[in-house]
Formats: sequence, C-alpha cells, structure tokens
Amino acid sequence: MNTEVIEYLAGAIVGVVVIVMVINILTLPFQLLFKLIINSVIGAIMLYVINMVGLIAIKITFIHCFIAGTFGVPGVIGLVIYTLAFKN
Repeated sequence: MNTEVIEYLAGAIVGVVVIVMVINILTLPFQLLFKLIINSVIGAIMLYVINMVGLIAIKITFIHCFIAGTFGVPGVIGLVIYTLAFKN
C-alpha cells in the first residue's frame, strides 16, 4: 500500500474516534439532567402520597421534590422530620 493511503486511513480513524468522544462528552450533561428531572418527579409523587395519607402536609416545591428524588425514602423522612420540628 501507498504511504499516503495509510496516512489517510489513520487520519480517518483518529477523526472518527475524536468525533465519538466529543459526542459522548456532550451527551453526558443531558443524561444527568434527564436523571435529575426523573428523580424530581418521583420525589413529587412520594410527597403527594404522603400528603394524601393526611398525617402531615408537606408543600410540593421544586426543592422538596429534588430532596425526595435525590435521597429517596431517607430524604422524605428528613422532610417529614423537618416539617414536624420547624414548621409547627
């Protein structure tokens, strides 16, 4: 094979690898944002269920949803304790 052909092939391979790496780096923030939104929605659902039971009323705000979605059940328990201790 001619050395020019080998250089073009090597350049094309490196170019494809660089493009794939850049695409992976650019899609990472969108994946994290999507996960954050899904967790916040799950947190809102958990808070809604807590409010439907009627033992305690926790306002469904973005911060509360974020805490409940990020930390899960311990986050909801923390919000309940916070509400009982400081909001009454």
